[in-house]
Amino acid sequence: MAIIEAVKHIREGIREACLRSGRDPAEVTLMGVSKFHGLAELEEAWKGGIRLFGENRVQEAAEKFTVFKEKHPEAEVHMIGSLQRNKAKAAAALFDGIQSVDRDVLIDELGGLTSGREKPLRVLLELHTGEDSKTGYPDTDSLCRAAERVLAYPGLLLKGLMTMAPYTEDQKTIRASFRALASAKALLESRFPGLDWSCLSMGMSGDFEIAIEEGSTLVRIGTAIFGERHL
Repeated sequence: MAIIEAVKHIREGIREACLRSGRDPAEVTLMGVSKFHGLAELEEAWKGGIRLFGENRVQEAAEKFTVFKEKHPEAEVHMIGSLQRNKAKAAAALFDGIQSVDRDVLIDELGGLTSGREKPLRVLLELHTGEDSKTGYPDTDSLCRAAERVLAYPGLLLKGLMTMAPYTEDQKTIRASFRALASAKALLESRFPGLDWSCLSMGMSGDFEIAIEEGSTLVRIGTAIFGERHL
């Protein structure tokens, strides 16, 4: 029941952040980041209303969601961690979306693997807005070139952008990160008016309310739902 109560608490935080910023809570999707957590915890999150899950490791996700999706075929799982090229084939077969597309070679790899896919693989382009250790495209020009690259592959469906804010308690720094992604979205919408840039994936357990105030449409919540991860 702890997970169910945690989901309720997060949804209340989403509602309050939306009220503060004049937004409709229905605009914000809640993802449960289930990495390092098992099937029993996935089931409890499902009972709490979570329908979208995020994972960082391809093998771990395959072990859990091959079973979980047999019981809950409408569940969605997205890759949110850095994806190595040698794991791209397995990732393209397993995930409904890849939120961490951070380099051109990965676009080409995924594009070549998804040409016969029944439903296109949804992708988000990751913008680097944090410290040096984080991945992502460095600027809007590189995002534009990446978007053009994605469009060359019919098996890929571009749905928006994602970022990870720096790990800091400085709210100004966090807001600057989220505002950079929102600004990038506005620019890309003007350059690619026919594309769907509706997904702005930003905000985690410690900063999701700030992210919503800055325009997030998808928050990725792990610890605040599942508790400390099990290594």
